[in-house]
Amino acid sequence: MADADPSPENDAQRLKAALWFAVGQIVDEECLRRNRNATPQFIGALTELVWTQIENIAIDLESFANHASRENVTTEDVLLLARKNPDLQGIMADFVQERKDIKAARGRTGTGAGAGAGRGRGRGRGRDGVRR
Repeated sequence: MADADPSPENDAQRLKAALWFAVGQIVDEECLRRNRNATPQFIGALTELVWTQIENIAIDLESFANHASRENVTTEDVLLLARKNPDLQGIMADFVQERKDIKAARGRTGTGAGAGAGRGRGRGRGRDGVRR
């Protein structure tokens, strides 16, 4: 059975291992596509770089949410983070708008007792028992 230690350190180790695997998969695909080789040290260094970037982004996103007196990060925070890269911000804004349009279209064409019908769609108590 897998280690069931719920500590933040164990969570971080598991996430980093999953990131290492994902980065390795992407590097392997690119190496095959470009007929190149990459060492395990390169994959490790790239994983560390990505991990550090994720940590920095997480801090910024939390700061933006806290500044807006929110406990949760929203898409607006992510778009604010991308403000220094207008091309990326445009791509992300388009993606967010597409998702909103799809969600709105589903709401208009939904069947049954309405777009919000069913369990788990409305506000109420979450898994932790806290009122939303």
